[in-house]
Amino acid sequence: MNREEKHELVSALQEKMQEFGNFYIADTSSLSVEKVNNIRRKCFESGIEMQVAKNTLIRKAIEGLEGDASEIFAALKGQSALLFSTTGNAPAKLIKALRKGSDKPVLKAAYIDSSVYVGDNHLDSLVSLKSREELIGDIVGLLQSPAKNVISALKSSGGKIAGIVKTLQEREG
Repeated sequence: MNREEKHELVSALQEKMQEFGNFYIADTSSLSVEKVNNIRRKCFESGIEMQVAKNTLIRKAIEGLEGDASEIFAALKGQSALLFSTTGNAPAKLIKALRKGSDKPVLKAAYIDSSVYVGDNHLDSLVSLKSREELIGDIVGLLQSPAKNVISALKSSGGKIAGIVKTLQEREG
């Protein structure tokens, strides 16, 4: 691979990192070709894009990101597979599901909406992260709840409120 091809690959990785906003780095070393192909198939089914690249090229792509993601550099050892997703917790759920049958893939690091997580010990917390859509849904539900309570209270005591308002108007008049 010549210098120009490496530069193009780094640019392509940076574009994917910015486009998806979330990426995971996993260790798939010592897995058979069949198991890696199975992981690729499951990634495709889950809307996750998987790409294997050299650690030095991944490092250069990360250096071009906004913010400081230098904590990830320590995890760039051995074989690295990048998992790109628009949903922050989708790769974590996939890794956890794949690990029910074996001890690989291992989470090396994750970059989610400019937050960095290094180490396999973060896998459970990453699985429980809510997506942006889930958070918006929760907020909308919380905002609608008080309004629904007020409306139902007004409907259930409609006659009483009208009588109170009429009494108050008569007192003032």
